[in-house]
Amino acid sequence: MNDIYKVLTENEWNEACLKGYIDTPLDQEDGFIHFSSARQLALTLQLYFKDEENLVLLQIDTSKLNEEIIFEEVNSKNRKGKFPHLYGKLSVNDVLDRWNIGRGAFKLPNDILATAEKNI
Repeated sequence: MNDIYKVLTENEWNEACLKGYIDTPLDQEDGFIHFSSARQLALTLQLYFKDEENLVLLQIDTSKLNEEIIFEEVNSKNRKGKFPHLYGKLSVNDVLDRWNIGRGAFKLPNDILATAEKNI
């Protein structure tokens, strides 16, 4: 199942394309790559990207990273549950699909919303 997503600013995506791997300041600070499942995306967008006008949403090809993704309980007052984390590098080649999403309440692609509804 490819229910793992990474949200980037346009600048972060452009840098990743130049370097060949995704490396954000937050991920560097925390020591792992932050991901969200389809169910977690809406709140991730609201909490961490509410001031951004345009973002890049990446669906990660989990078959390339299955062994390395760890689901960990978050230690946050805003979030509950287990979130997927990657302790290692995330290559741009690990991206299965990509969408540009705009402010409009960050309207997610329909196939992601459908996945979220199935998991309720």
